[in-house]
Amino acid sequence: MDKLDSEKPLQGQVELLGDVIKDELKKQEISLPTGKAKIKKIGRSFQLEWTGSDKDVVLDTTTDPLIAQLKIKNTGWHRYFVQLHKAKGGVFFKVYATIVATSLLCLFITGFIMAWQVPKLRKMLLTSTVLGLVFFVTIISSS
Repeated sequence: MDKLDSEKPLQGQVELLGDVIKDELKKQEISLPTGKAKIKKIGRSFQLEWTGSDKDVVLDTTTDPLIAQLKIKNTGWHRYFVQLHKAKGGVFFKVYATIVATSLLCLFITGFIMAWQVPKLRKMLLTSTVLGLVFFVTIISSS
């Protein structure tokens, strides 16, 4: 945990606080988190969280508006999987997920076409497609 001193009182603006964090990380020669920064209000104070796939950075205000505390946490394997689940896995994982999703879509479409061409399977195909759509809409509307 690092203590940051500021010349001006820190205010709850993402851009300004992001610049403060960028400067401090640059001084410590630490790469920036891959995600986006956001502010959480806690009573009269606030906290800036910047999470990414390999590190989390939190800037907490203190009772003194000129002093803040910077916490830099490197992610472990559990946190890394949580970040993947939140789609914060970095460029490599996003490319991989896109390829897998496209492959599954192609598999679904070609399976539908093949089942449609067999007369014995058409009724079951239509029934399962309609039931799947009804189930999907039910789940979406209930959540």
